[in-house]
Parts: sequence; C-alpha cells; structure tokens
Amino acid sequence: MSAGAARRRVVVAGIGSEFRRDDGAGPAVARRVASSARGTGDVGPVGEPLDLLGRWDDADLAIVIDTVRSGAPAGAVTVIEIGEDGTPPEGGRPSTSTHGIGLVGALRIARAIGDAPSRVVIVAIEGSEFGPGVGLTPAVEAAVDEATERVIELLGVTA
Repeated sequence: MSAGAARRRVVVAGIGSEFRRDDGAGPAVARRVASSARGTGDVGPVGEPLDLLGRWDDADLAIVIDTVRSGAPAGAVTVIEIGEDGTPPEGGRPSTSTHGIGLVGALRIARAIGDAPSRVVIVAIEGSEFGPGVGLTPAVEAAVDEATERVIELLGVTA
C-alpha cells in the first residue's frame, strides 16, 4: 500500500445459528476465513442480520455469508452483490431468509440511518434442513470449502 493510500474497512460476517442445522454454514465459513486470512478486517459469526448494525457501519465492503432457501440444489453457492436499491442484480435468484428480518431489511435500516457499508456482497449457500440440531447436512458441509474460497477471492487474499 502506498503512503497516500487509505486502508479500506472490510467486514466479513457469517450469519446463522449452529443449533439450526444448515443455518450454521455462515458461521462455519466465517471461522475458516478468519483462520486463513487474518488481518483482512472484521471477520466472524453473527446470529441475526440485525446484529450487523453497528458492526458494518461505514465499511467499504461487507461480505455476508448466509444459508438460503431459493429452490436451488442443496449446497449450491451463489455470490450476489446487493444494489443501491437493496435488491440483487437482475437474474439473481430470489431467496427466503431463515431470520426474522432478512439481510435486505437490515441493509435498508442501515441506509436509512446513514451507516450502511458502501458495498455489500452475499455469499449464499443453499440449505435444506433448518430445524433444531447441530451439524450441517453433507451437501452444505461440502459447500463450506467453496464458499470460503469465494470469500477469500472477494477479499483479494490467497489462502
């Protein structure tokens, strides 16, 4: 980095609960990213999208890993950049959040109060089981490696 270049602020957050089966994929990816890409920013798990408020304030880039239900095969990994209007780009798969207020709702709140990150990218993992219990289904467990690689690519870090 040159002497005049400012360091960008990056937040990586894995949303979910390890006690709701596949919902634990986001935190699992965040832990892997933290162990392989130390020093790249604020990296870690969060329970719910509203937990991002205060954490991602004024970040240059927020990478959010979450398990979704979009109708794709379990374990599919999709990278989606959220637009200025809070929606994915045209052609992005619609998905259902497994949380009370979804990520887009949290982003809209952050924008309304003037603390939103400049850029938000979601790394979505298609889940299949969200009931009580621990442990990811085999397809989602296999997708954790791919999702981790995608996050590291977004960070511009070689693992």
